[in-house]
Amino acid sequence: MKQRIAAACAAALLLGLVVAPAQAEGLGAEGNYVRANGNWGAELGAGYSLGFAGFSLTPGAGLYFRDGDTALYGRIEATYQVPASLRIGLGLRLSGDDPRPYATVAMPLLPKVAIKGNVGPKYVGAGLTIGY
Repeated sequence: MKQRIAAACAAALLLGLVVAPAQAEGLGAEGNYVRANGNWGAELGAGYSLGFAGFSLTPGAGLYFRDGDTALYGRIEATYQVPASLRIGLGLRLSGDDPRPYATVAMPLLPKVAIKGNVGPKYVGAGLTIGY
């Protein structure tokens, strides 16, 4: 099961990295500094946002770098864009043995660029999103 999740995460990340420069609509990338599974590290990921009437569902995947090691992670977020304000929602991060639910909030800095924060049990992070 872990191998299937890892393969799916890797495929989603590669697809996002290859397609994102050519077509930015709905595709995005993010970089975060996080504490996950008891360790501080950096996340670099990509995803695709599907939206309708202010709501969006964003599956994604990426790499988690910590202490010289690398791990794959997957995530899915459901958010709502408060008009002319914040994007708020809930997410689920899949990495290691335990899925981690979290709350997320993002504040736009520029069109298609936002500062983002995630907080949940044994998971906290802050970073930037580009593209969605």
